[in-house]
Amino acid sequence: MTVETKLALSVEEVRSFSQNNAEPAAFTDFRVNAMEKAAELDLPKPDRTNIKKWNFIDFANHTVESAPFTSLEELPSEVKSVVDTETQENLYIQRNNTPAFVKLSEELKNKGVIFTDIQTAIRDHKDLVEKYFMTTAVKVDEHKLTAYHAALVNGGIFVYVPRNVVIEEPLQVVFLNDNAEASLFNHVLIVAEESSAVTYVETYISTFDEAHGQVNVVTEVIAKDNAQVTFGAVDNLAHGYTAYVNRRGHALRDAKIDWALGLMTNSDTIYENTTNLIGDNSTSDFKMVTVGSGDQKLNFTTLIRQWGKNSDGQILKHGVMKDKAQSIFNGIGHIMHGGTKANAEQESRVLMLSEGARGDANPILLIDEDDVTAGHAASVGRVDPTQLYYLMSRGISKQEAERLVIHGFLAPVVAQLPIEGVKKQLTEVIERKVR
Repeated sequence: MTVETKLALSVEEVRSFSQNNAEPAAFTDFRVNAMEKAAELDLPKPDRTNIKKWNFIDFANHTVESAPFTSLEELPSEVKSVVDTETQENLYIQRNNTPAFVKLSEELKNKGVIFTDIQTAIRDHKDLVEKYFMTTAVKVDEHKLTAYHAALVNGGIFVYVPRNVVIEEPLQVVFLNDNAEASLFNHVLIVAEESSAVTYVETYISTFDEAHGQVNVVTEVIAKDNAQVTFGAVDNLAHGYTAYVNRRGHALRDAKIDWALGLMTNSDTIYENTTNLIGDNSTSDFKMVTVGSGDQKLNFTTLIRQWGKNSDGQILKHGVMKDKAQSIFNGIGHIMHGGTKANAEQESRVLMLSEGARGDANPILLIDEDDVTAGHAASVGRVDPTQLYYLMSRGISKQEAERLVIHGFLAPVVAQLPIEGVKKQLTEVIERKVR
């Protein structure tokens, strides 16, 4: 039986939510129009995963108000483990749906950098937000879930880096989820103007085991000419959600968008990641790791479209499946007409640790232009017995040898995360899940 995708909020409730947050009238209308479109649009159709019976709509609370933190000393241990409270200059923490802590250095403020929660940005920087919010990288009417997201946004972050501003230290964001009833409709919007540079790292943390809400997260990264954006993330949300996570990049001439993602959420999840290399000499290097467990169903679709001449798109995806987890790895490199001298490369590899686990790796190359370079590699299998034998011959137990092989298999992405606390957290999550 198909789950009816009726809405937990009415159009009038959406309008009321917007008005209660003092959003501009234009954004209220934007939400309402999105809600009306959601009723008409179909669900997305991820390749080889039937989500018609997945429940993306039923949730108890749209917004859970939580107490902010007055100082970093009040942070729970789970957050302290990923944040260096003494040295981290630029930090935003969201607690459930509440902006709970924000700190931006005076130097960056004076340079015009904006680093604030999305709802403050909607009010205080309405012209900038209106220009980029779901107008370029992600569109409202792509399908039902993008429309619901636009209507129900209840958290997230806005980052704006002015022209020629190079931010040396990472911006760190923590989305703390300590209320099992909270639903996350977070929107992350990053705009890097010409010749700017920023490293952004976000972490999703649940402090409970079983959730009773929904996750619908959209990220938009806009890199103007010669801008560089490095985006790191560790998603570690609890079991019980039905999750949709869509991260998109839009790179202009000589721009660079790199992704390093540790996707460790314990719920059924649809992940979309698309980077559009619009400008000549634009590049994107996408790396992700995941560990699936229990009876999870996971679909990862990564697409790099290349319009620009001499553009370069790299995709590396490594996953480990255990118990009865099932995963689909779709990697798509699409060189568009006009993208001469472009290069598209991808690699997807899945390790299965148990008889009931399943992983499918589907590399796809779409080439609409001559004079290009493209290649792919894919593999699905068990831990290499030769590697195990080599380690065990040195006196290491089989269990420990398998653990070391897995960590080595996932290391290419873990090493890319630029904040030590986040890197350590991902390593610990991997350790816990593979054991």
